[in-house]
Amino acid sequence: MRWFPVSWPLFRYPETVDRYELLRKIATFPLVARGLAEDLLSGDFRSVFKGQGIEFDEVRHYEPGDDVRSIDWNVSARFGTPYVKMYREERELTVCLVLDESASMFAADMRRRDQAILAAALVAFSAERAGQRIGAVCFDQEITRVFSPRKGRSHIMSIISGLLSTASGEVFRTSDGGKGSNLGLALAGTGRLLKRRSLVVILSDFLCINWEQELGYLCAKHDVIAIGITDPLDKEIPNLGLLTMGDPETGTVLHAPTGFSSFRSAWAEWHSDRTKLWKSLCHRCGASYVELSTAEDAPAVLTRFFGERRS
Repeated sequence: MRWFPVSWPLFRYPETVDRYELLRKIATFPLVARGLAEDLLSGDFRSVFKGQGIEFDEVRHYEPGDDVRSIDWNVSARFGTPYVKMYREERELTVCLVLDESASMFAADMRRRDQAILAAALVAFSAERAGQRIGAVCFDQEITRVFSPRKGRSHIMSIISGLLSTASGEVFRTSDGGKGSNLGLALAGTGRLLKRRSLVVILSDFLCINWEQELGYLCAKHDVIAIGITDPLDKEIPNLGLLTMGDPETGTVLHAPTGFSSFRSAWAEWHSDRTKLWKSLCHRCGASYVELSTAEDAPAVLTRFFGERRS
């Protein structure tokens, strides 16, 4: 169920953010990213950002307690005394963003989509600050775009530019309009894209089904963070009388009696149960999760999230 108000004369979402406002906010993220990058390098994600490979560094004299399997027999034979090989960890890591571009993210005056872009930009700049490669997978009912993992500020800006250039079009479309949500397909595609253990950040409203198995497979090979994009309307719908609402991914329309307290209670209870189920599924699969409301400041929420994990 993905119901959003469509009778705009009766109901308007405040604080709609345009492209230039998004760019203005994103322009400040390289400054904010310094602190967030330190948190990303700490806590539960420390082992991830250290990298999974090892690279030969040097040899040194064998000392009691060293693993005999690390002895360099060629060097030892040359100098007549045992030497062991020393390795250093590769610190490069791939950070992959999985962004939902389904119709439900564009509803509510595109506030969910805008918040997802802000969060994605902040994570990307933080990873770039830490010297990591950044990639992205965008999807609706299919995988729409793939940005191969690369380093550099110019690559990040190309990803952000691509996200901002997504045409909003008509928010409410029919099921033949190609704006459904297939998160499971996107997660499976992300798993095929990433060859080594990576950090995957999913940004979605998770208003879809049949993605749990693919999330479990992805968590078995990678570290996964699920950022659930929410809206205050999910928790409390105002009393607006008979309100026309629609499902943006199927085109179904209904008239909701928001004037009845029983309807408003059932609305809040359904969203509460859905949120609890989402958290339970993430926990069961091994993914970290955080809710990010469209009414919240994305840098503050993510900084607090990673800071708490560090502490």
